[in-house]
Amino acid sequence: MTKTQAEARVKKLREEIDRYRYQYHVLNKLEISEAVLDSLKHELYKLEQQYPDLITPDSPTQRVAGEPAKGFKKVSHTTPMLSLEDVFSRQETEDWLERVKKLRPQVKFEFYAEVKMDGLATSILYEDGILMRGATRGDGRVGEEVTRNVRTIEALPLRLRVPTESEIEKFLKKHHGAVDAAKVRRVLTTHSGRIEARGEVYMSRKHLEELNRKLKARGEAELANPRNAAAGAIRQLDPKIAAERHLAFLGWQLLGDLGTTTHEQAHDMLALLGLPTNELNRLCGDLNAVENFLNEVGKKRDKLPYQIDGIVLNVNDDELFNLLGVVGKTPRAAVAWKFAAEQGTTVVRKILVSVGRRGTLTPVAVMDPVQLAGTTVTHATLHNEDEIKRLGLKIGDTVIVEKAGDIIPKVIQVLPKLRPRDAKEFHMPKKCPMCGSDVERREGEVAYFCMNTKCFAQELARLLHFTSRAALDIRGLGDKIAEQLLQTGLVSEPADLFKLKAGDLLALEGFAEVASNKLVDEIQAHKKVSLDRFINGLGMRHVGEETARDLAGAFGSLGALCQATKEQLTAVPGIGQEVSEAVVEFFGDKREAEKVDHLLAVLEVGTQTKRPPGKLAGTTWVLTGSLEVMSRDQAKEKIRALGGEISESVSKKITYVVAGAEPGSKLDKARKLGVTVLEEKEFLKKLG
Repeated sequence: MTKTQAEARVKKLREEIDRYRYQYHVLNKLEISEAVLDSLKHELYKLEQQYPDLITPDSPTQRVAGEPAKGFKKVSHTTPMLSLEDVFSRQETEDWLERVKKLRPQVKFEFYAEVKMDGLATSILYEDGILMRGATRGDGRVGEEVTRNVRTIEALPLRLRVPTESEIEKFLKKHHGAVDAAKVRRVLTTHSGRIEARGEVYMSRKHLEELNRKLKARGEAELANPRNAAAGAIRQLDPKIAAERHLAFLGWQLLGDLGTTTHEQAHDMLALLGLPTNELNRLCGDLNAVENFLNEVGKKRDKLPYQIDGIVLNVNDDELFNLLGVVGKTPRAAVAWKFAAEQGTTVVRKILVSVGRRGTLTPVAVMDPVQLAGTTVTHATLHNEDEIKRLGLKIGDTVIVEKAGDIIPKVIQVLPKLRPRDAKEFHMPKKCPMCGSDVERREGEVAYFCMNTKCFAQELARLLHFTSRAALDIRGLGDKIAEQLLQTGLVSEPADLFKLKAGDLLALEGFAEVASNKLVDEIQAHKKVSLDRFINGLGMRHVGEETARDLAGAFGSLGALCQATKEQLTAVPGIGQEVSEAVVEFFGDKREAEKVDHLLAVLEVGTQTKRPPGKLAGTTWVLTGSLEVMSRDQAKEKIRALGGEISESVSKKITYVVAGAEPGSKLDKARKLGVTVLEEKEFLKKLG
């Protein structure tokens, strides 16, 4: 930036900062967050430091004189470690509660609110009171075994504590009538059987500072935040390194046959057994109490010895929690109410267009670096042209960027009064920026697509997706190597990877004999692949890791999936019309089918054992209206678990229609077609 440009920028910044200062201090109504205002002040300060002669006595800066890894075994979680839905406001929390209340309208909801630690979710398993295993969350179903490292955490007892008789009596008195007293006493005194504690492994701010001082003294890179430090420490192969990180633990869940009936009781039990819990957690009778708790915690946030990003709101009653069930990979009965996302301001310098593996063109903002939630952000997806128009964004604009949920950078607002005179409009290209082919916007979709299926960018994205950690997990094959393989013609499709020989790679930049042998050995080591990873690796539209797992579990083999109809696909839990159409379209495409055949010629794709036929095998069900005993989603899960299939439309092929309260037109159609209609009581008898 030239001095002339800086002078103009400084003038605009001072004007806007002064306007916002007036809003905040006089009108008591600031239209941006304080974090954004601080970001603008920081930019002004840096410009004035760069050009000191631009500093004036009335500048806002002058008010005060003077910023799963190799080596670890895989562990299957008996009970999945589910993720949580995020909400960011009172309104979103009320919307969540309204949804769950519809499923149980007669029930009074009580909540247990927990401070949401910013660490690494970890499972600690005790058998007969002895710490036997530690495991990371992983993908929720399979994690990594890190027992040696969790044993270095002094907060975790290697043997569960036996509470005193007075402590047990105090617990039983507090929860009188709501627990199985005999079972609770037996668990607390004998610890017999399996008891699993789940919680957050974290590093305190103090210990992160100490660690960074040591790293700096050794000339090593410092760690950005406590969460990254904890995640890196718990996955060290050498437990001595984990011990040096001084990790801590706070529990938030207890699994096992304990005699408890509420989330609050489980927290009390954790403490009695010697496992630390957050002392700030509390029982809340309604959302007002929950919001007060969030605000109280928010005020203490920066003073706490650890990093947090909100609170977790749980339906306190365990039976009600389980009855509300699971949607996808999140429980209905819990939600993460997060603090307002961290925000900052920056300038959009240019907008690039990336091309995805299915040809989708995505505009990406390239911005001046801005620090958000402990990380440096320079890029943010703008999603599509409609989103850019909604924002009113031009190249050169100052924008507010936030990391929603402290994770994904997003441009949320343009500050037009800071717009320079030379700001430029952005238009989606009429030709693919990679291959020059025609670009098309399909009817009913917001995205533009490159129409050349042989586009280099698409081929590169597909190859990288196929080798990614969520698919075949081939390590050491990054963007640069993949580009060279495609450009030299050594690889034209994923199957070609498995035909590579070490000698083929010697002509590539950066490859000598050792590196060539290593990469070929790594590729060959992945010739056996599970069905769900293979399905994910194919890169079908709308089919990601979770959906691939659902498809693998439902069909058991690739052959069965290839021949599946749209109706069979939509009968799978979590598979909608859009996904089913994409799957059928993919396997019906001659070119894609040939690529799959080529892969099957060089790979050994596993099969997945399907559930044995249940008592409802061969039957097809339609549900209409609301049920009293369970939600419709739970009813569908029960039917599928017993071998039945679900349909969303009524036809003569339907075996039963279940009619709950206020049924729709499906009931009338069923009666016209002579399909057997069951009321809820009859339906429950069928389920047994």
